Amino acid sequence: SSMQIGGMVKLVRRVLISAFLFESAGALLLAIRFIPEFGIKRGIWFSVFHSVSAFCNAGFDLIGVKAPYSSLVSYVGDPLVILTIGGLIVCGGLGFIVWGDVADHGWHIRRYKLHSKVVLASSAVLITVGTALFLILENDTVLSGMHIGEKILAALFQSITPRTAGYNSIDTSALSEAGKSLTILLMIIGASPGSTGGGMKTSTFAVILLSLQ
Repeated sequence: SSMQIGGMVKLVRRVLISAFLFESAGALLLAIRFIPEFGIKRGIWFSVFHSVSAFCNAGFDLIGVKAPYSSLVSYVGDPLVILTIGGLIVCGGLGFIVWGDVADHGWHIRRYKLHSKVVLASSAVLITVGTALFLILENDTVLSGMHIGEKILAALFQSITPRTAGYNSIDTSALSEAGKSLTILLMIIGASPGSTGGGMKTSTFAVILLSLQ
């Protein structure tokens, strides 16, 4: 997914460095929670495994040791775990072309490639709108009984993870029909081109929406 014929060595180097930095940072943050809970050896292993899995949008988890098929349900109200894994999913799903623009231009978004602008805008809209819709649609179902902080975390994570990651912090079988339909739509859209995720791609979705105007 390189934007030009040359520069492949630079691109590969950036892919390796950025993946290492993101996954290392994620592992360190998750270790704060997992080491006290699972012990040093297993806690480090769990931290590294889930950080790599989340950044790669793989969705594999080892939390079944607590309860079969539980995924991250036991951490639904834990900002450290939910925001770290959710952040890694988003970072991996944006794509390395976008992160190359960030490395080259910092906060000067006007200098970004059109690709990066479309990916960032569409990703922000999907996460924000998805979170709001899950809060509205599931307030009286799977989110009932949670306090407002837990509801926001659960809705935010459910907005992020269907787009090729595969984790869940709530019982997806308990979602309403509307909630399940929204989840399927997000699964179809997926991540962005040149990323660690699959799906139709955010840029394709954005082009389809713009072509309908």
